[in-house]
Amino acid sequence: MIRILLAFFIFCCSIIPPSLAQDSKSNLNKFYDSAYVTEQPDMMGLRLYFSKKFTDLIVNVPGQDRRFSFQPNSGRNLGVGFTYQKFSLNLAFPIGFLNKDRYQDWPLFLDLQAHVYPKKMIIDFFGQYYNGFSMDRRFLTESAEDYAREDISLLKLGLNYNYLFNGEKISLAAAFNQSATQKRSAFSPFVGFEIYGGRIKSDSLLLPNNEEVDNLNFNQTNFFQFGPNAGLAGTLVFWKHFFVTAVVSGNLSLGYASYENQSKTDRLGLIPTYFLRGFMGYNGKRYSVNINYVYKNLNLIPNGPFDQALNTGNYRLNFIYKIHPGDKFKEKFQKINPARLFSKD
Repeated sequence: MIRILLAFFIFCCSIIPPSLAQDSKSNLNKFYDSAYVTEQPDMMGLRLYFSKKFTDLIVNVPGQDRRFSFQPNSGRNLGVGFTYQKFSLNLAFPIGFLNKDRYQDWPLFLDLQAHVYPKKMIIDFFGQYYNGFSMDRRFLTESAEDYAREDISLLKLGLNYNYLFNGEKISLAAAFNQSATQKRSAFSPFVGFEIYGGRIKSDSLLLPNNEEVDNLNFNQTNFFQFGPNAGLAGTLVFWKHFFVTAVVSGNLSLGYASYENQSKTDRLGLIPTYFLRGFMGYNGKRYSVNINYVYKNLNLIPNGPFDQALNTGNYRLNFIYKIHPGDKFKEKFQKINPARLFSKD
């Protein structure tokens, strides 16, 4: 599965147009209106952050105001990273004192998310492979204990792409990783598409037998869906360095889903989903403190009693310090910068 995820990410990187990563000084303000956005290509942002990534599996009960919610054994992370010359790298690990309720000795998982915001574009990659899920007792009527399933696995691959119509006046990179500065408030509608596919699998039926939900219980789901989306992005700037950014979009996908219980059922259909992004904080010349939140709702095609959703989230608290690297470091890093793979310069 790890090979599948890595191959998917390499493929996604290979289809990015070369013009997205052009870094020559003559092109710095080719798209941005300097009255609204200022880029900082020579600044390096050193980042310390706390984060959590997850993909929850939601099983809805038809005709009832009730649902079952499985959470992965992902935990809260402490991480470090940097952004420099259009390239960002983050490394984070679940720390013991932040995860006292995390199950120990469960299988490893891999959650690769890339949220890329070049000029006039919004691009999101998802490559996730989770092993082990649990359900809080509040979702259960016949048990006073949490429901833990080490055998449940989830594979999810996804790509989201959007074009900002007023992208010369708004920078989502300024809100997300502070590689630029949004000087004035701005808004932009956008359109694009998204595509997702994957599988949920377990050794036996997912839901507890004592919950009397045999008609909607299953042990495997396969899904694939794609379609257009549209939305609105906006940043409010106040007191010069404080900002609030929101990005909201809706999608209508043509999808396929199959469910396996004692037999296999499958269905094609249309299904709406949505994508939310929110960023807020302080972005100064030397320091930045901000909160990022990305949330993707992925409803699956309902099939008889089966009505599921995969909700992916990523929230992060960032502390950033900006420095000017020396000329020697700048020249050496430019030669090895992975972003140059997609640049004509």
